[in-house]
Amino acid sequence: MPVTAKPIFRFAVAFMFMGAVSACSVGPDDSSIHDLYETANRATHDFNRSLDQNLLRPVSGVTAALPPELTDRVVSFSDNLSLPGMVVNGLLQGDVGGAATNTMRFLINSTVGVGGLFDPAGGIGLHEESTDFGETLHVWGVPEGAYQELPFFGPSTERDTAGLVVDVLLDPLGWIDQPEIAAVAEYSLGTKVVEQVIDRGRFSDTVDSILYDSADSYAQARLLYLENRRYELGMEPPVDPNALDECGVPDPMIDPFADPFAAAPTDCTPSDSMEMAQ
Repeated sequence: MPVTAKPIFRFAVAFMFMGAVSACSVGPDDSSIHDLYETANRATHDFNRSLDQNLLRPVSGVTAALPPELTDRVVSFSDNLSLPGMVVNGLLQGDVGGAATNTMRFLINSTVGVGGLFDPAGGIGLHEESTDFGETLHVWGVPEGAYQELPFFGPSTERDTAGLVVDVLLDPLGWIDQPEIAAVAEYSLGTKVVEQVIDRGRFSDTVDSILYDSADSYAQARLLYLENRRYELGMEPPVDPNALDECGVPDPMIDPFADPFAAAPTDCTPSDSMEMAQ
């Protein structure tokens, strides 16, 4: 299979982003919420929320009414197109087992599964080992950087934003100059968009509760994203300084994810007002 000259340009741009991410701003500690761009992030969040309310939410309501037999095929096809990139990232992380699993899964689902429309690999226990270049950067020791909210894409961090760009530029399917594969690769971005719309419909109640039922939907989305992402990477969960009591312990009345059994420092005594409230 011949390889086009396009990857040369893509590699150059990707390495520019990798160089830029090395300058990620570093927060006070690994468990803090480092929101250096909060003003701009909130403006972007308002844009994304408006986009969801006026476009994504209504369209996802239509997809939610479609039969699962149809939407599952779209999601399966989209997930299959993501596997080659995950194979590359697995190798870059030194995860040979995960890369091998994703390789076998891609080969089986692309052939027996009719181009990824079906998931026979899952039926024999070959489940997706999800990863991305943001995780690769984490494995390489690149700091998380400041929290970001991206237009259309939503919550991210400086490290994950760079990882997203590199994943798009270095998609292995775009390296091969073969008409059949090039045609499939062109559908990759489109199917990802459709998959996001389908997922929006599937998890409508959860998304609505965050965006429209929260007192501060931006802070809630930020906390949930960082908690989930850091859990995936084996990092400490985020701590919102606004959700700490006078002893520096997360308050379950403010932070729904706080540990109610967290111990206060032995040298800390709550104020009289706090004791009266208790």
